[in-house]
Amino acid sequence: MDLPRISIVMDLQIGIKGQASWQVTPEVTADRVGSGGLAVFATPMMIALIEKTCYDSVQPYLAEGQGTVGTRVEVSHVAATPVGKTVTAESELVEIDRRRLVFRVSAHDDRGLIGEGTHERFIIDIDRFLAKTYGK
Repeated sequence: MDLPRISIVMDLQIGIKGQASWQVTPEVTADRVGSGGLAVFATPMMIALIEKTCYDSVQPYLAEGQGTVGTRVEVSHVAATPVGKTVTAESELVEIDRRRLVFRVSAHDDRGLIGEGTHERFIIDIDRFLAKTYGK
């Protein structure tokens, strides 16, 4: 099946910001998700929160049937966060290159910075993406 090419909605602008928070529960700790042996906020969960923040920040600007997928994450996880604390991720869209979106990202708990870096996402046509994926 040959689906039409994606047309980009250009309501997206540099500077779009996002923010999301998660409470650190035992289910999102390194020992539970398999990324380490300690009961502290897991790096993969920090990355998931960052991706969610970026995704949610631009989704309202896209056309119906469009979404974004993460393609690159470059972050440092510089401080541990214990169970019971809240982690907040923040994102800012800093580059738009056709379908490629680049975000500056950070994550904080009540004691300060726990992670920072960049995240890249691509705008996709959801039906086309899924057809290609499940056509493998």
